[in-house]
Amino acid sequence: MGRGPRDTLHGMKIALAQVNPLVGDVAGNASLVRETIARAGGRGARLVIFPEMVVCGYPPRDLLERPALVERSEEAVRDLARATANGPAALVGHPARNEVDGQKPFLNAVSLLAGGRVQSRYVKRLLPSYDVFDEDRWFAAGDRPGIIDLEGRALGIAVCEDIWNHGTHVPRPLYAQDPLEDLAGAKISVILNPSASPFALGKPALREKMLADVARSVGSGVLFVNQVGGNDELVFDGGSLAVDAQGRTRARGPLFETSLLEVTLDEDGGLGGEASEWPQRREEMLRLAIVTGLRDYVRKCGFEDVVIGLSGGIDSALVACLAVDALGSRHLTAAAMPSRFSSQGSLTDARDLAGRLGIRLEEISIEPAFEAMLEMLAPHLEGSGSGLAQENLQARIRGTMLMALSNRHGSLVLATGNKSELAVGYCTLYGDMVGALAPIGDILKTDVYTLARHLNRGEEIIPSAIIDKAPSAELRPDQTDQDALPPYDELDLVLRQVLEQEPPQGADVSRDTQERVRAMVRAAEHKRLQAPIVLKVSSRAFGPGRRYPVAQGFRQ
Repeated sequence: MGRGPRDTLHGMKIALAQVNPLVGDVAGNASLVRETIARAGGRGARLVIFPEMVVCGYPPRDLLERPALVERSEEAVRDLARATANGPAALVGHPARNEVDGQKPFLNAVSLLAGGRVQSRYVKRLLPSYDVFDEDRWFAAGDRPGIIDLEGRALGIAVCEDIWNHGTHVPRPLYAQDPLEDLAGAKISVILNPSASPFALGKPALREKMLADVARSVGSGVLFVNQVGGNDELVFDGGSLAVDAQGRTRARGPLFETSLLEVTLDEDGGLGGEASEWPQRREEMLRLAIVTGLRDYVRKCGFEDVVIGLSGGIDSALVACLAVDALGSRHLTAAAMPSRFSSQGSLTDARDLAGRLGIRLEEISIEPAFEAMLEMLAPHLEGSGSGLAQENLQARIRGTMLMALSNRHGSLVLATGNKSELAVGYCTLYGDMVGALAPIGDILKTDVYTLARHLNRGEEIIPSAIIDKAPSAELRPDQTDQDALPPYDELDLVLRQVLEQEPPQGADVSRDTQERVRAMVRAAEHKRLQAPIVLKVSSRAFGPGRRYPVAQGFRQ
């Protein structure tokens, strides 16, 4: 997919810096930018493009209310400009103060640094306020087209969302203005699109298709530069792209890796570069996204180790495998916490998995605590609801044990619940919901099995006994999940429609089951507001992108 050596000699080399900033770490991010500029200059680049808001990290959210963050960001930009005195120019994203009275206090800006100074600045014009985005909360929108001159070439600028409101891929425009219309009439060589575009399943391919549509419509190539890494619940996949004016992909950065993607811009606007291969399997995309988000959440929060409850069931087994993938086996401690209702097979399966993964397994029977608490509460647990109270008591004892191990070892607790359970409330507050992060909280139960089998494709990492047995919380004799829930294949079909607005697929689900599931989702809203952070990998995850009231009477 390269264009040959002649293009390197007669074209401009541009580097797309797919980097992983830490939100709020202005000094560290500026150092990363400076080092990347020097590295790109050593390879002959004349321009280095960084992701949106790279100086402070994206999304900064209410950190913007701390005056020092924006002040330090602006100081960092001026300091970084000096790094371009004898090297390549750089397009750097950062927050800036808004000097116009009566508007939002800040701007989402990108500055062109060249020749040792700040040459120009462009302000993002389209500010998303849907799903996980809330930019209109802090930023004022720009009102001028972005066109810069670099070495005699006119380059257009459109920051992230600025490019998403144009072309046939937009069924209903979300904004009254379209920044690309201002660029379409200008004679520009290429559009630069610094972005911080979070991952969701299917989104890398969607972006590539969208950029091709935009490039053909505007009649100009597009250089899309994306952030990579995890910040809280958001995972950024990278996947930077160079698409020519005919909509052909000419260079493609890797997914879920930092990268310095080199692109050649010819005098006639042609683009050349190398294209990384992206994983084709949906399950591999899921694995990479979760591993990336988990690793960055733990490390960026200043921790090294995690602890989980290992029940011998499929969910905790999958989380254990992903945690080892992300952090290494020596950074994971698992706790098996059997009670009188735990099967010997589950304990055997937990031991087997721990051995295969090479992780430490602490075995702590909760029976003494359970017995003591039953005795304490005996006068108060009589009646029809006592069975559920006793079940939840076991989960809460286990949650207490995990938090004690967390305190003792300075490690983070990972919650092991999946999206299906979280959706319908099949989980216990202050019990199996304890934790700092829910790595598979955006994965439905049927996908948990699919991903587990994917991990086993080369060798059996998760024992087949764990995958094959009927799922059970083992909180009472002979319990299975389907005692309280519809079959997971039916449940997940309904949840995909309710939560992710997907059209019905596969087998029909009775109206009674649909109504039952919808009622369960409504009733569990208060639990989800107290749940750990959920890594977002679908189009609609529980968290900031889904804001439903708890006390409400709407029924549908």
